[in-house]
Amino acid sequence: MSARSASLFLACALLAPLVPTRSSAAVASASGFELHQRLPPSAIAHAPTVALTLDACGGSFDDRIVRFLIERRIAATIFATGKWLARNPDGLRVLLEHRDLFEIEDHGANHVPALIGAGRSVYGIAAEPDLAHLRAEVEAGASAIASATGVRPHWYRGATAFYDEQALQGIAALGYRVAGFSLNADAGATLTRDEVETRVRAARDGDVILAHVNKPGSAAGAGLIDGLNALCEPAVIGSSDSATPLLAPRSLPSSAIAQSGGETVCGRDRQRHARRLQ
Repeated sequence: MSARSASLFLACALLAPLVPTRSSAAVASASGFELHQRLPPSAIAHAPTVALTLDACGGSFDDRIVRFLIERRIAATIFATGKWLARNPDGLRVLLEHRDLFEIEDHGANHVPALIGAGRSVYGIAAEPDLAHLRAEVEAGASAIASATGVRPHWYRGATAFYDEQALQGIAALGYRVAGFSLNADAGATLTRDEVETRVRAARDGDVILAHVNKPGSAAGAGLIDGLNALCEPAVIGSSDSATPLLAPRSLPSSAIAQSGGETVCGRDRQRHARRLQ
């Protein structure tokens, strides 16, 4: 292996437009599709980049994951529902105390899938009966985030991350970008510790990782920590001649992406700067 090395940025995920592809194979009965997205080359300046997104659907606050991210200075985008915010004031306080690392975006008010049509469901969760209900879910979630954080969200991820065309158009008409992913780390926090670690270790340049931060009792959270720890160590990412330790820049506003301003190991603070994206 060559001596050449680069830094792998584990960045705040949604700091730039994402490159979408679509898949409908996973749940054919839903007649919807997952929105698979990767970071575009313009967001991956000078170093391989992996984006971390964490869903807070309902349930509780996984303090293990968040404390690990704070310790290692790893930024993430948290997609929170209105009901999760209401149930977890202590977790919300921790996130707000570290705004340099965490951005909170819209996951809806009550975790209802962004599919339109009575009788439709994904993973047993009933979809929206009509477009008006979808709009209410999106906007009520956004209002809950604005009230809790003082900042109105710009991104939306629907419950289950399945969509149909009518829902995507309706969300876009409200002024939100829809956030997909390319690497499903934990399958709704249902996988084992080893399974999650293996998936996260497989992250490659441009991946958008989807995991969960609302199930502190699951083994999946420990696997996520293990996998991110592995990315913090020198590893081969993408090609056999690139030894790439993880660098985790602090979060910046949605129009910017953090870049290394010097030698930094696994997100510990050194000089940084930002490049504005169009």
